[in-house]
Amino acid sequence: MTMIEVKNLKKSYGDLEVLKGISVEIKEKEVVCVIGASGSGKSTFLRCLNRLEEITEGQVIIDGQDITAKEANINKIRQEVGMVFQQFNLFPHRTVMDNIILAPMKTRGIPKEEAIDLASELLEKVGLREKAMSYPGELSGGQKQRVAIARALAMNPKIMLFDEPTSALDPEMVGDVLKVMKQLALEGMTMVVVTHEMGFAREVSDRVLFIDEGVIEEENVPGELFSNPKSKRTKAFLSKVI
Repeated sequence: MTMIEVKNLKKSYGDLEVLKGISVEIKEKEVVCVIGASGSGKSTFLRCLNRLEEITEGQVIIDGQDITAKEANINKIRQEVGMVFQQFNLFPHRTVMDNIILAPMKTRGIPKEEAIDLASELLEKVGLREKAMSYPGELSGGQKQRVAIARALAMNPKIMLFDEPTSALDPEMVGDVLKVMKQLALEGMTMVVVTHEMGFAREVSDRVLFIDEGVIEEENVPGELFSNPKSKRTKAFLSKVI
């Protein structure tokens, strides 16, 4: 079953064309990693998947719903698409528990006690149950990012989008976040991950997209793309990052 279908996606900022016609399908339970140089358009592509960026041209269909259609209820569709950003975007004045239970209670109408039980399970999952009553300012960067993942999962999404989730972390904190993401992949979560972590892309993804100058320059299973890239541009990029 196709969970995400992108047809000739284009995005411009004035005269600057950032995405120049991207088409791709992502299946249910598939993990797709998106790699590329800074400024290549990969984060813009990801943000277009839940219309955090308005789409200039083309279609994005999420679980059968065209998010570019005028009648699309984008807020309802976004409830099915969790997103984790480079920066954690936690509410600093709320505890970890409150950060997690807020959205399920407000948007899905889940009773508070049920939301707390769910949040406790998710904190256990990301290895932070003991931090439930802590405030974000008391956490390390890696802990904040794991809370952000738990918060996104609290909405019970069908799809998870990750925008360079480890790029703002100190190196020793990266492993804990990637471990949580690997577990999600094993559990069958449909995931699109923009990442600089080539080891993660090689180990966990079903497919890798290399985006360069707003187009998919190359797309393949990780074993092939990393070991035997076809495009000169892909070879040049990988030679610098591996």
